[in-house]
Amino acid sequence: MTDASGKASQYADKPASYFGNSRHDMVAKMPDNPAARVIEIGCGEGGTGAAALAAGKAGYYLGIELSPAAAKVAAQRLSNVVVADVESVDLGKEAPFDVLVMSEVIEHLTDPWSTLAKLSPHIRSGGMFLASSPNVAHWQVIRGLISGRFSYAESGVMDSTHLRWFTPSSYSALIEGAGFVVEKIEPIKAPNGKKRLFNRLTGNRFAHLTMTQMMITARKRD
Repeated sequence: MTDASGKASQYADKPASYFGNSRHDMVAKMPDNPAARVIEIGCGEGGTGAAALAAGKAGYYLGIELSPAAAKVAAQRLSNVVVADVESVDLGKEAPFDVLVMSEVIEHLTDPWSTLAKLSPHIRSGGMFLASSPNVAHWQVIRGLISGRFSYAESGVMDSTHLRWFTPSSYSALIEGAGFVVEKIEPIKAPNGKKRLFNRLTGNRFAHLTMTQMMITARKRD
């Protein structure tokens, strides 16, 4: 087990909700398999895993969490929780997993390419990978760059704890490079109003400009 307390201190000022969010949209995408083995990187307080277990989407749910405080809560809800930095954790002889979940995690990694390459062998052939991250190609970020600004914030795309940024295409390339086939990339929240009209009028050629958070559904390559 890797001591993650030093790195976790970077998130000490985050509100409790930062670790408590549940991704019911991701749970809905998981196959109905009460025997499935699921691993979630950055499980927070275990809300997503608890929802998956309750919905019959998993029989064993392993969470890897950097924050000891959040992991303590998650341990009461999930099958197993390891307090560790995923970039250095050793999963040992864990049996292959059916689903890998990384919700708003990849952008926090120093080397996401090596980390995904390390995790990939632990996902069975045909297994599902659900991941989401901010989209740096959003129009507000581009507007800031045009104005000469690359300003960090307490939350959002430019969260000060983010180390990496991706566009939809580079995010897909990252995941494909780790041995997965991307089936779908979509916004977490569907655009509405003017954004939906803009996408329709431009044939979705510039849909990346209206996507704040992107989610990928992928499968482990045979």
